[in-house]
Amino acid sequence: MKTLHLVAAALALALPLSARAEGTCSHETLSVRDTPVTIGYCVTGPAAVSGSEVALPVSASYSAPGGSFSKASTLRFISGEGPARILQSVDLDPLGITGTLHLTLLYSAGAVRIENALLTPGAITIK
Repeated sequence: MKTLHLVAAALALALPLSARAEGTCSHETLSVRDTPVTIGYCVTGPAAVSGSEVALPVSASYSAPGGSFSKASTLRFISGEGPARILQSVDLDPLGITGTLHLTLLYSAGAVRIENALLTPGAITIK
């Protein structure tokens, strides 16, 4: 039985980092026009690296008191030295908020996080 546990541990350590990142989620609540907006990103599969591009399947969720929605997609991050980044625009109408949130997303340590957020119209810095 002890040998079985050691073999299982060795196999888990041998998995590529991208495979272990599956299921990693991040959640953050931003204040948008005095309304709490919770945004979550969950990595749903392994990353595929091609040159400076990292294709990552994710499930995103957006919620506020006025509504919620989610979507699954493959985000294509640009990597170089340091973490990989992508720009994403999110229409907030389904949440009952007028405007578009422009996000700079960061992919690092197997998770997607919000680095910066800007609301338009008005170019209002949220984060």
